[in-house]
Amino acid sequence: MSVGVNRAFHSIRRPAQTVPALIEGPENVTTSFAAFYLMREDSDRAQRVPDLFALERAAWREFGPRVAGVDEVGRGPLAGPVVAVAFILPGPGAPAGVTDSKALRPAERERLAELLERMPGAAYGIGQCSAAEIDAGDILSCTHAAMRAALLALEPLPDSALVDGRPVPGLPVPSRAVVGGDRRSASIAAASIVAKVYRDRIMVEMDRCYPGYGFARHKGYGTREHLECLARLGPCPIHRRSFGPVARLLAQGPEQLELGLPPPG
Repeated sequence: MSVGVNRAFHSIRRPAQTVPALIEGPENVTTSFAAFYLMREDSDRAQRVPDLFALERAAWREFGPRVAGVDEVGRGPLAGPVVAVAFILPGPGAPAGVTDSKALRPAERERLAELLERMPGAAYGIGQCSAAEIDAGDILSCTHAAMRAALLALEPLPDSALVDGRPVPGLPVPSRAVVGGDRRSASIAAASIVAKVYRDRIMVEMDRCYPGYGFARHKGYGTREHLECLARLGPCPIHRRSFGPVARLLAQGPEQLELGLPPPG
C-alpha cells in the first residue's frame, strides 16, 4: 500500500490506565482481580464455559506474551467508516461477559468497553477507513488496511495477532486467522466490543452532523428507515457511493432526486 493511502487511516493508540481497587483493604489487589476477571470456580463450570484463552495460550507459547486480538466492524453499512481494533489483554483473564459484540445489548457493550479500556496492563490500537476511501478502493482491502493500522498503532508491536475471519495479508506481525473468532478468543471478543462501541459513537456524532438520516439509530446499516431517508434526502458526504443502494440512487440523476422519485429496480 502506498504511503499516501496509509495517511488516510486514522490510527489511535490507547495507553493502559490504572483500574481503581474495587475493594479497600490490605488485600485489595487480590480481591480486585477476583472481582474483575472472569474466574472459573470449579471443574463442572469449566466444562460448561468455552475456553476463551486456548488460542491465546498457543500464541503465547509460540511467539510471546503480547497477543493482540483483531476484529472489525462496519463492513456492511451504507454509510460511515469501517473500523478495526487490535486489543491486547494483560493475561488469562477478561471482564465477565466478554463475548461477540453482536450478542450483547448496547448498554452491556458500553459497560464492557469501559472495563476493557481501563484494565491494568491492557492496550489497544484503532484503525479506520472513511466512506470516501472505501469508494476509492473496495471494502475488503480497506478492512485489511484498517486492521494493519490498528496493529501498527500499538507501541511496541504485539508478538502476534489472532484475527477474526479469513487470513489478512500484509500484517506487521505473525498472525492466525480464526473464523468465528469473536466467540472463540477473549482477545478478539474484546476487540469486537471496543470496535463496535467506538464506531457507534462516531455514527451518533454523524447523526448530529447530518440530521434526518437516523444514523444514531441504525448506525448506517441498510434498514428500511435508512433507505427511505436516503431516497428522500439523497446521499450525504459519509454515504458509500460504491454500495448498491446508494449507487442506484445516484444513477437517477439530480432531476429525479429533486422530484423524490424512487430508485430504479
